[in-house]
Amino acid sequence: MSVRVIQWATGAIGRTCLRAVLDSPGLELAGLYVYGDRKAGRDAGEIARRPLTGVLATRDRQLIVDTPADLVIHAPRLQVPYETHDADICALLRSGKNVITTAGHHFPRAHGREREEMFLDACREGGTTLYGVGISPGVVGERLVLALTGVCLDVEHVSIDEVLDASRTPDPNFVFDVMGMGSDPAKTDLASGELPELYGMLYTETLAFMAERMGLAVDRYEPDHHVELTDRELRVAAGTIPAGTVAATEWRWHAVSGGRRVLTLSIVWTMDPSMPRYAGRDHWTVRVTGRPGLTMTLNLVEPDDPLSRTTAGQFVTAGPVIRAIPEVLAAPPGIFEPPVFAPFSFPGPAGSPGVSEAPGLPGGGGSGSPDARGSRLPESPR
Repeated sequence: MSVRVIQWATGAIGRTCLRAVLDSPGLELAGLYVYGDRKAGRDAGEIARRPLTGVLATRDRQLIVDTPADLVIHAPRLQVPYETHDADICALLRSGKNVITTAGHHFPRAHGREREEMFLDACREGGTTLYGVGISPGVVGERLVLALTGVCLDVEHVSIDEVLDASRTPDPNFVFDVMGMGSDPAKTDLASGELPELYGMLYTETLAFMAERMGLAVDRYEPDHHVELTDRELRVAAGTIPAGTVAATEWRWHAVSGGRRVLTLSIVWTMDPSMPRYAGRDHWTVRVTGRPGLTMTLNLVEPDDPLSRTTAGQFVTAGPVIRAIPEVLAAPPGIFEPPVFAPFSFPGPAGSPGVSEAPGLPGGGGSGSPDARGSRLPESPR
């Protein structure tokens, strides 16, 4: 029997997911939600550049909530504030549909029990599962880097450095309003304000997940941000970035434990990869200081197809979504978290594996947990 899937949103990532659903023999498209009037009423196949499906795009949220389906691929654009999509996600979960989202929500426990319980309540009511995933957050830190630490006898520091060319991002609203590109540096507040709060909530979920799985007690998450200005006008997919304005952002956080920085996550987006600060750098560089010391690099390879409109970044975000579908459907109701095998574990006070005691992070779920599949509700039939 096919899995009935609803696709929520058809931006760059959403369209890539939609095509994957239509191309997968075991998946059946049950519904399509769009945000724009221009797409409403159009066949899903037309939007995805595939044969017609008979499924028409709609802007009617309640119609989607009422549509029978096993799972929703929720791929809206990230918005300010971070909580923008909470109500939609909870409504879908309550309606009896599992949700895989690319709009954050990777580790709600990072923001305290109250936020986690909000989603668990929705899962409880619908008998459903929530999973937030993408490549970063979602895979690089939570799966690849944690696995890498497992070869170490001692770990002093772990850093993840992401440098991605954002010049092909087509959405002006996302580029200029959500990413902050083209903004006046005198008016760009990296210490507080909407954007630091948005990205702080999103990306510290990765650090919090890593810390919990490694048994690291975090004192605080310390921001360390930076912007680069362009000395010339840049014409990018989303529009024009004037000279003297922000053309690259570096969002960086450190997990501080025992008075020292132990985990560091740097997210660098640039509209000009030829800038000396970024030229020639790998897409991801992971450095582990310990015994042994380790360096791992990861690079995306663009499709070798001149007719392809899909970037490697879109494929690498959609891939974990599609691969996760059977795992999420098989999981018990609750918040799904990817299992981690034997990462490095920081010793507790008595030399045993530690447990996270960071503010907003409850204990438990560390590397000693036999099944790190997330916040689960009591077993009940679907």
